[in-house]
Amino acid sequence: MALVEVTKLGLYCPQADIYIDPWRKVPRAMITHAHADHARSGMGLYIAQEHSVPLLKSRLGKIQAQGYSYGTSFYCNGVRFSFHPAGHVPGSAQIRLEYKGEVWVVSGDYKLEDDGLSVPFEPIKCHSFITESTFGMPIYRWMPQEKVFGELNDWWATNAEEGVVSVMVGYSLGKAQRILHHLDASIGPVIVHPAIHEMNDEIRAFAPQLKQATKWTKGIKPEENRNAMILIPPGAHEVHWIEKFRPYSMGFASGWMNLRGARRWNAADRGFVISDHADWPSLLRAIQDTGAEKVFVTHGYTSVLVRYLRELGLEAEEFETLFEGEIQEVHSAAAHE
Repeated sequence: MALVEVTKLGLYCPQADIYIDPWRKVPRAMITHAHADHARSGMGLYIAQEHSVPLLKSRLGKIQAQGYSYGTSFYCNGVRFSFHPAGHVPGSAQIRLEYKGEVWVVSGDYKLEDDGLSVPFEPIKCHSFITESTFGMPIYRWMPQEKVFGELNDWWATNAEEGVVSVMVGYSLGKAQRILHHLDASIGPVIVHPAIHEMNDEIRAFAPQLKQATKWTKGIKPEENRNAMILIPPGAHEVHWIEKFRPYSMGFASGWMNLRGARRWNAADRGFVISDHADWPSLLRAIQDTGAEKVFVTHGYTSVLVRYLRELGLEAEEFETLFEGEIQEVHSAAAHE
């Protein structure tokens, strides 16, 4: 019995008559997290984990939304639903569906490493598991975040000593907060783009451990902030104000920095392999921990992961979706040249 199928509107549960992270307008949408490729505008009703609701409203404007806490069950046409931690970004969730004894889990995007802000990933036992595969190849293996953020802070400290401003590029939701949370604030002031500041305020309401940072305004004087760290999102339209801080060094945080040449591709002076998606070992571990008999693989290196899972004896197939993972993050970085 299929509880989720792919349609032209998005992932669909026919028994509940509800869509999950749809890419076209539908009456009712269940949302895994507030990134733009999973939470699009125009839905009649948004149903999400309670911490995602303010993030959705901040990004999408005036919407009708319902929020549920992690682990709380609710029903739609006899189908039992619940949200469970995905560890991807603050408020992100896996969606568990149960109907007539059959259990499916839609993971959305996820990572297993605890970033200190998001509620850590929780494996959910199920018959069928829908997994992402953004980095679904054996070459993608992340270093422990303590080591990566140690290198990032060392880079910032070296720049600060030389009077060079450090500029880091990362998603305004998730990546920017994770970087901020792990920065050594003793090195210098942290200045953030207004879009990041807005997300910080929303996230701090349920994750008060997130460090404070200064919102960029025209009144900030570059000469007084030569030791600063500036966080900006990919494709920031106000990039011209960064020019006032020259000399600066541009850093880029993404799982794609694992690839040779990715830093040059994105015109970055320094690349840091920081991803909010699972690497290859984590994908395999997450799938194994579900105990799923069947695995559906979405966005990323789907064919590679499906082939490997089949070699392990699992029943696996691809789901063709419009989710993007970190692809948009990398391609839009050209706006910072």
